[in-house]
Amino acid sequence: MTEQEVRWTAERVLALAPDAASRAAGGEVAAAGPWSETGSSGAGTVWGTYGGGGAAPYRTVVDLAGADGPAYSCGCPRRAAPCEHALGLLLLWADGGGTVPRARVPGWAERWVAGRRTETVEGGTADAAGSPPAAAGADAARRRAERRAGRVTAGAQELERRLTDLFRAGLASAGQAGPGMWEETAARMVDAQAPGLANRVRELGALPGGGPDGPVRLLEECALLHLLTRGWLRRDRLPEGLAATVRTRIGLSAPADGPAVRDHWLVLAQYDTADSRLTTRRIWLHGSASGRTALLLAYGAAGRAPEPALPAGWALDAELSAYRGAAGPRAALGERFAAPAPTSVRPAGSTTTRALARYGEALRDDPWLDSVPVTLDRVIPAPDGDGWQLADADEDAALPLSPIARSRPGLWRLVALSGGAPVRVFGECGHQGFTPLAAWPDGPGALVPLC
Repeated sequence: MTEQEVRWTAERVLALAPDAASRAAGGEVAAAGPWSETGSSGAGTVWGTYGGGGAAPYRTVVDLAGADGPAYSCGCPRRAAPCEHALGLLLLWADGGGTVPRARVPGWAERWVAGRRTETVEGGTADAAGSPPAAAGADAARRRAERRAGRVTAGAQELERRLTDLFRAGLASAGQAGPGMWEETAARMVDAQAPGLANRVRELGALPGGGPDGPVRLLEECALLHLLTRGWLRRDRLPEGLAATVRTRIGLSAPADGPAVRDHWLVLAQYDTADSRLTTRRIWLHGSASGRTALLLAYGAAGRAPEPALPAGWALDAELSAYRGAAGPRAALGERFAAPAPTSVRPAGSTTTRALARYGEALRDDPWLDSVPVTLDRVIPAPDGDGWQLADADEDAALPLSPIARSRPGLWRLVALSGGAPVRVFGECGHQGFTPLAAWPDGPGALVPLC
């Protein structure tokens, strides 16, 4: 399967936006209602007709398979490329919800793509027989990668200057400036085609400014952001594994080209998070034979639920492929061999002490890692001052629950399931504590979702 036949993520689409305004407008256009006659060829062409504005509908077509990178055509008067209609169409295609189905390319789109590719060949990338050589495509891909790396480097250098100015003025200046300062900085990182940096900058703007922990949290996150920019600027000096992690954290996409692993994958948890731009779905899976834990990530435009949707506590006979250089156990869902079905399989559990050690070990390979997936065995939820903790039933140790866990109703389901007795709990263990996502009673019983 070629790269253009794999649906892009929404983040990758939005990284094409020429500016922050186009990025925001593209998200607004990514609604199925105004679009008609949409389709994708499976070979890099995506098209549709937008009827949401103007005196006449706009015909939009995107060619993702050209040797010199993506190209766009739209009937709108906007000169910036890609326009919001091209971005919105690609977001609908990336969503995979059926709004942009596989179809035969219509004549008007086929003529534009054919004409563009003919011009590319006549412009000097053809060999003596009139066909573009493979080397030309490889050279074009290398030039695109170099251009993007140059833009990311410029963005990282600008971000370093802004962080330096912030520390010279004092952290209090960030609170006085408000979230607008961070949003403008994030927009600059989007322009630099570094969506990973943009997301981390937006998270700075979302941090609570008040309270005794506000400046501490801001200092911690700024330090991690500084570490990431320095890692990018000195990536040629890093070990390959850490350099790959830096590229992924910056936002450079890597293919899911790891060997396919077929297993009966237990669905441990599924939950969505959303902001004004994207809805992100996280699905945690556990392989009953391989013992591996894997994370599926799916994205949808704001207000649209991503696919797939898998019921927690059921098992799926399918293949998964790991992402190269991905931070954490992220994988892509491949061929499914049967529909999900209930299962009694449980992952093996560990102690709270071992869970903390595992997170510490993971930080050596990825300093920006928020958490690791962990299953705790024989723990008891118990009050701990103003918060809660999971105490080991068999040793003198405990893990505090994260602030987000204390605000979810799943905490009370966990307390009710335990009733003071030990339980097995799956969740995410990180620097803010443990976030439970699923639990099982100490004896026989099915998985209880907590998210």
